[in-house]
Order: sequence, then structure tokens, then C-alpha cells
Amino acid sequence: MQYRFLPSLVHAGLALIAAGAQAQSGVTIYGRLNVSLEHADAARAPRDRAVNRESNNRSVIGFRGAEELGDGYQAVFQIEGSLALDTGAGTSLANRDTRVGLQTPYGLVFAGHWGTPYLLATSTLDPWYPTTAGYMALMANGSAPTTNHLGNTASFDRRQQNIVQYWSPGWQGLSARVAYALNDGEIGPGGSKPDLWSASLSWDDGPWNLSLAHEQHRGYQGPGRTDTATKLGAAYRVGPARLTGAIERLRYVTPLGPLTRPALFVAATWQVDRFNLRVSFTDAGDGKGPAGARIGFVSAGDATGARQWTLGADYTLSPRTGLYAYVSRIDNQARAAYDFAINPLGVGVGEKPTVVALGLRHAF
Repeated sequence: MQYRFLPSLVHAGLALIAAGAQAQSGVTIYGRLNVSLEHADAARAPRDRAVNRESNNRSVIGFRGAEELGDGYQAVFQIEGSLALDTGAGTSLANRDTRVGLQTPYGLVFAGHWGTPYLLATSTLDPWYPTTAGYMALMANGSAPTTNHLGNTASFDRRQQNIVQYWSPGWQGLSARVAYALNDGEIGPGGSKPDLWSASLSWDDGPWNLSLAHEQHRGYQGPGRTDTATKLGAAYRVGPARLTGAIERLRYVTPLGPLTRPALFVAATWQVDRFNLRVSFTDAGDGKGPAGARIGFVSAGDATGARQWTLGADYTLSPRTGLYAYVSRIDNQARAAYDFAINPLGVGVGEKPTVVALGLRHAF
């Protein structure tokens, strides 16, 4: 007799859960699983550091949703964390693109932890993004998958903490994004209070895509010093082929004086049935500036540049699953030490890191 009210309690609980689900317009669980088997070598001679490894290529799991507010307004959110697919090591639930914001007829505004407009302006131009072969090895001076103003003061390919962004609606193929990363009590070199501005302008029209992006890091190298990056990206699709490219100029204000470096990226893909053939080339020029100046991989002087070649293919098993293979090599000049931005090897000056990979990706 003491259990006669149990069915009613269960029914009431289920009704409450259903009512809670209806209060949310829609919640999606999504993810990307991307892992590769790699043979990598940082040097050929006189010393060899070859390794056979399994590499995780920024696998993620996330939750996103929206609530209708009426009159064209929505409350939106996303929580995304990384998965260590190769080791199973625990990671933060929200250490990747995470935000809460409002979608309005006048654009999207949000706050959280997100990739900057500078990063997003050209990341889709690289067919290897995000894998060991990604163009961030040379472009943008490395990669900062999650950082504040102090954790990585070199990279312009960054997912920034404490950031507020505005994304405009599209008009005649044009759209703009602007972001500001607040100083959350961080004290930089010489007592500076670093912050960040980032902006991009994009144009999509049929087969063409053009983008212009600029970013400023204020106080990263000291009070009154502002580092800047500017790049122009382009993509053109014709039949089964897609051609992409980007040019970039980095400028750092170091205690020794300004340090600048140009870079160029080009890629081509060709769809043949289920195969997508891919090739890319990146060139990082010599750094220009006072002797001894160095920020991240960029340093001043002759023979401080590098080139990267990547060749491979992707085979589509389904709209969500694919196999891929590639070989990528970085040719460092005598005084350069560029390394793979994802799954680095640890590279000395003048070395030529190489990786051969066979990977599997799945999205859900």
C-alpha cells in the first residue's frame, strides 16, 4: 500500500522534465572526433628523432541552443570542450568556443571564450585545418587554442578568453565582425595592462570569397607597445576545384625595436567522386628588425624564414565520416626553428620536421 502513489509521482516528474525541455527552443549535442596515425621526424642527419605516434587533432564535444524571444530576437548559447581522443585524458568542459549572447535583426552580440575574427577570417581556406599539417605552423606565428593576454603573446591564431564580439548581418554579400578582449586584472611586462582588438570584413559572392582581417595586441610586450597583424584572404571555386590563398604581415614592438615578418599561403583542392585531392604551400619570410629580436617563431635576420609543403587526399565515407592521408614538411632556413603548431615535435634551428599521416574523422 505504501507504494500506491509511485506511478503518480513518476508521471509528475516526467511532466516536469517535458515542460523544461519545451521551455528551450532547441539544444543540440555535437562533436568532432579526429585522430591520425603518424610517422614524424624532426631531423634527418646527423641525428634522427623519428617517432610513430597517434595524434589527436583537436577533437571536441559541445552543446548549443537557442531560445526564441520574439520579434526576431533569440538568446543563444554554446558550451564546447576538447577531447583527448588519443589518451583519454580529462579536459575542461568549456575550454573551446563557449559563449552566451543575443541574436538580433541587427546582428549577433555575445560574450565568452571564442576564436577571434582574425583567426576565423581565413581558417576555412586551409584544407588541413586543424591537423598537424595546419598552416598555423608558419602563418600567424603558431596557434593558441585557448589563452589570455599573458599565456601566449606571440600567436595571432588564438581562441581568446574574456572576449566580447559583434557579428553583423549580411548585406550584398558583405559582413563584418569585431571583438574586444578585456583585461581581467592581468599585469603584463613592465606593469602594462594588455588587451586585444580584432576585426574582419568578408565578402561572399558566388564562387568568390574575400576577407580582410586586422588584430592589435596592446601592451603584450610592455607599456605603450602594440603588436599588429593584417592579412588578406581569397578563395575561388570553379567546377570541382577550389583555389585559396592568403598574405599576412606581422609586426611586433619589442624592447629592441619593431620586428616584422611577411607570410604567404596558397592551396588547391580537386573533387574527384569521393576523393578530395589537396595540396598547399606556405612561405614565411625572414624577420626584419634589430639583431636578437625574437617573438615566438619569428626572429630578425637573414636565413630566419621557412617553407612548408603538404600533399594529400580526403576520402568521404559518408557526409559525417572520412579518411585522409597527407605528407607535410617544413624546410627551416639555417637560423629558423618553425615547428608544427598542432602536435609539435620540438625543433632546433635549421631542422626540417616531416610528418606522414593517415587519419579518420567523424562529426556528429
